[in-house]
This record gives sequence, structure tokens and C-alpha cells, in this order.
Amino acid sequence: MKVLLLYTTHEKQTLKIMERIKNRLGHKCDCDVIELLPDTKIDLTPYQAVLLGSSIRYGFYSKIMKKFIDAHYQQLNQIKSGFFGVNMVARKPNKNTPETNLYTRKFLAKILWKPTIKAVFAGALYYPQYNWFDRNMIRFIMWLGKGDTDVSKPMIEYTDWSKVEEFADQFYAEVC
Repeated sequence: MKVLLLYTTHEKQTLKIMERIKNRLGHKCDCDVIELLPDTKIDLTPYQAVLLGSSIRYGFYSKIMKKFIDAHYQQLNQIKSGFFGVNMVARKPNKNTPETNLYTRKFLAKILWKPTIKAVFAGALYYPQYNWFDRNMIRFIMWLGKGDTDVSKPMIEYTDWSKVEEFADQFYAEVC
């Protein structure tokens, strides 16, 4: 089975998650992992299944991903497909499902595509890599949400990798 694993990312955490999913699918599927950029052209016809992954920044999922979905929702609705979102709110136990995560719930309500399977994962903080504005804005947002604000740490990872692997297994069982 040919599967497209398409993602958008800011700090590459969504790529790390997508790579873990690809590795979990292993030899079961022929997977193409592609980063969706503004000039990326995708032909969905060779694929029997599609998984889209996107992270949020300042409360919004990628405009590029939204534009892609808007342009391809009819095709996406005709094949087996999945979506996962990545955001820091998902680090909280009561905000880590598509139904309980406000950002993911709002995003999915705004689009005409109805993925077969969906999930939301917590991301990671890369304070030293951010520019001054982003570092301080993200630190403020994390302070408001009672998260980690120590900008000296090289990376603070909240991703639950066992949950990612469970989702990959579920994606395979339901979609592939």
C-alpha cells in the first residue's frame, strides 16, 4: 500500500513524529514523507492513504496545510486518511485528544475534509533556537499555562512517544 505522510512544522517536532510513525509502519506500507511548503505540488492519485500532520504557532495551524486541505478535501474524503495536530496545550491530560483540544477541534470544524482517524500530540520547546520575540512570547504563553519557562534548556520535549506509536498502529489498522 502506498501512503503519503505529509506535514508542516516549525521546529521539526512534527517531522520527528511523522518519522516515528513511518518507522512504526515499517515494511507494512510504502510511505512517502513530504514537508508541505508553499510551492509543494502533490498528486494524491498514487496514494491509497494519506496522513497529514501539522503544528500550531500562536494558536493557529499552518495556513499552508489549511490551503492544501481546502484544495484537496474532496479527494481526501474519498480515500482513507488521518490527521494529527501538534501543540503545547496537548501536554495536559484533559487537552490531549482531538475532542478536548480546543485548537484541533476548531481546526477540524473549519474544514470540509473528514479524516478517518485523528489525534493530537504535545510538541517540544526549543527556547535557544527561537528569536528574541518568539522566545519571549512562547515563554509568556507557557507561563500563563503553567508550563516550563526555563529558556536555558536546549529542548523540553512533551511528546508522548508511546501515544504516537499507538496512533501509528491504529492508523495502520483502520486506514491501511
